[in-house]
Amino acid sequence: MIYEIRHVTTYEYEAPVVAARCVMRLTPLAGPDQEVIASEVRIEPSASVTRHVGFFGATTHVAAIDVPHEELRIEARSRVRIARPRPDTDAEGAPFERVREAAFASRARGPDAPGHVLFPSELVPIVPEVTAYAAASFPAGRGVLAGARDLMARINADFAYAPGETHVATPMREAFAARRGVCQDFAHVMIAGLRGLGLPARYVSGYLRTIPPPGKPRLVGADATHAWVELWCGEEQGHVGLDPTNACLIGTDHIALAVGRDYADVAPVDGVIHASGGQSLAVAVDVEPVGEG
Repeated sequence: MIYEIRHVTTYEYEAPVVAARCVMRLTPLAGPDQEVIASEVRIEPSASVTRHVGFFGATTHVAAIDVPHEELRIEARSRVRIARPRPDTDAEGAPFERVREAAFASRARGPDAPGHVLFPSELVPIVPEVTAYAAASFPAGRGVLAGARDLMARINADFAYAPGETHVATPMREAFAARRGVCQDFAHVMIAGLRGLGLPARYVSGYLRTIPPPGKPRLVGADATHAWVELWCGEEQGHVGLDPTNACLIGTDHIALAVGRDYADVAPVDGVIHASGGQSLAVAVDVEPVGEG
């Protein structure tokens, strides 16, 4: 499947911003099942922009804006081909104890190495209550994928999707205690539970194609950024994507932007400004299928 993606982020400030530095991770990842055909990022007002590829493979644009401005507009456009195989919803995977042993024994140091996502990170601490919650999905000898699918389904059933009730700074343990949140919270909870059991799991930011109800038009700007989990299932199988917000394995409707230890590694836009007063933020995303890949 080929998608055209348009992601517009607009900041409006109460007082002029004298200077700003922005970090943007808005170029989809390139990999064996995801080809970036074209991608560009435009910024208004004009900025000095540098580009580099980070350790985990994400393309990062860093913008320096040194002219006073009251609005910042960032528009990213991409064309991506997804050639991901249909997920095997019946796969059991190796016993999770064996995967755990392999993860701790691995000497790999590349970006896909399990050791990078095996331990606590800035936004995903190990919390005993979360580990105990996850452990219910992993009785002795259970396949790692079977257990992960069960955990994913339980999070989906037990947690309420509640936009506006959490934000990017909400601690994971608070979202877990409230059993409420959004895709970021669902992903962080699942990752914390898996890591608490000694299973390597990483955070993925990206997009999810939304399909309107039958007979309803597709609304421009109504799509959104999304987040899910990738679990390392052993050397042979590698990382497998699971979406606890929707209780599904990752398929051709998911487009990955960046992977990392948690949201702090992959935020689509972050940075600092030199100004006084408040700000407002608006984000519009379109994920439009334009042909079969």
